[in-house]
Amino acid sequence: MAQANLSARPRLGLATILTFSAPAIPVASLVVGLSIYLQPYIAEHLGVGLTMVGVAWGAVRLIDIPIDPLLGVVMDRTRTRFGRYRLWLVVGGPILMLGVYMMFMAPHGIGAAYLIGWLFVMYLGMSIVLLAHTAWGAVLAPEYHDRSRLFGALAAVGVGGMLLVLTIPILAHTVAGKAPQIVPLMGWTVIASIPLCIALAVWRIPETMAPDAAAGPPLAALRDYLAVAAKPEVMRLFFGEMAIVIGTGWMTAVYLFFFRDSRGYNTQQSSILLGVYILSGVVGAPATAWIAGRFGKHRTLMVTTTAYVAGLTTVLMIPKGNVLAGFPIMLWCGFMAAGFSLLTRSMAADVADVLRLEQGRTRVSLVYALLTLAAKIAGALAALMSYPLLDALGYHAVDGLKNTPQAILNLGLVYIIGPGVFVLLGGACFIGWKLDETRHAQVRAELDARDAALGEEGAVVGLAAAQATGLHPSTSS
Repeated sequence: MAQANLSARPRLGLATILTFSAPAIPVASLVVGLSIYLQPYIAEHLGVGLTMVGVAWGAVRLIDIPIDPLLGVVMDRTRTRFGRYRLWLVVGGPILMLGVYMMFMAPHGIGAAYLIGWLFVMYLGMSIVLLAHTAWGAVLAPEYHDRSRLFGALAAVGVGGMLLVLTIPILAHTVAGKAPQIVPLMGWTVIASIPLCIALAVWRIPETMAPDAAAGPPLAALRDYLAVAAKPEVMRLFFGEMAIVIGTGWMTAVYLFFFRDSRGYNTQQSSILLGVYILSGVVGAPATAWIAGRFGKHRTLMVTTTAYVAGLTTVLMIPKGNVLAGFPIMLWCGFMAAGFSLLTRSMAADVADVLRLEQGRTRVSLVYALLTLAAKIAGALAALMSYPLLDALGYHAVDGLKNTPQAILNLGLVYIIGPGVFVLLGGACFIGWKLDETRHAQVRAELDARDAALGEEGAVVGLAAAQATGLHPSTSS
């Protein structure tokens, strides 16, 4: 095995970052199809009630709560000649493809057992792919600012995947009620992109496995989980991520209903506005990374969450059916939201460095597993709260059924108040955050010194790929 040079850490090149970011395309595509279109499609076209949809989504998110910490521990303990996170990225791809097929091509008349079972498979595959990719990213970019650049690029590349899926309803030139084929087409798009994007990253990017300074048993999931979860920084990240995802997940779950029935747009027009929201992330993600480099990640996150809610409260001012009038608000909200995920994931990588310094073992996957766990709990709560609440307030998502004016008003209030409260709470979780650039530089210096004293930085796998692309192993340490 080749050895990487600890002292030489050139800045990650743009080509390396973009190649590594490829798996973000299918994941982001799936998030849009899953959160915006699949749930209404199942309710409107497959004969499943809103409450059952909400309960199924919530149940699956709660059922697989222990899965992510276990995956995190297993990934961090994995050492193979093919790599640690590269291996798991390859394993997760086929599982995700199967789950997407069964959900996006689901037949009419499915019940709760079908929904819960295949949702679990799909979310399992997504957890494996997302955990492996983000943990690998934390290793690929060990420096404070490089991490913001890398995760900013992941968000920006993911925008491309979102837009890829959004072109389907936009080009359909019809409303969703007349075009049930839109959702299956989204599913096939995601399925086709998964193996291509994963193969590109695995083929072209090497992985470095840092040495462990402390020995331990092969698996100690509960002990590891409790030791990491008890850290104050981890708890802040966990609850901050949970609140932000509840807010944004609530908004996306209700989005199509709100813009169609409250704002008077058809599905094509709603998708165009959603495209504007997402496209603004191409600028918003790198801009957020740049701002974070000047003012700190936690300060930037608090500002963007506050600004997002300020924009969201103005959405009822959009004249009904006026697409152009909706552009400025959607641009503003999308720009601010683009930084949420990249900042929390970049901060999580910094926290993982602190844990490795203190505990002597790699904890990257476990930290990201806790973030994913927070997002899953948040997704369950968003679905369990928003859809049954709409039902209770008199709003019904059934083809051909006209809702009362009061039900439409309630829909608008549900769309704004729920997301606004939770996103603000998420930003507030980072008041007084201490792990800034200066503190992280001290942590990295101590880690580098200890790694050097151990006589190796770790095995570099995928060296042939590194040589083929002209990447020196030190650029991925």
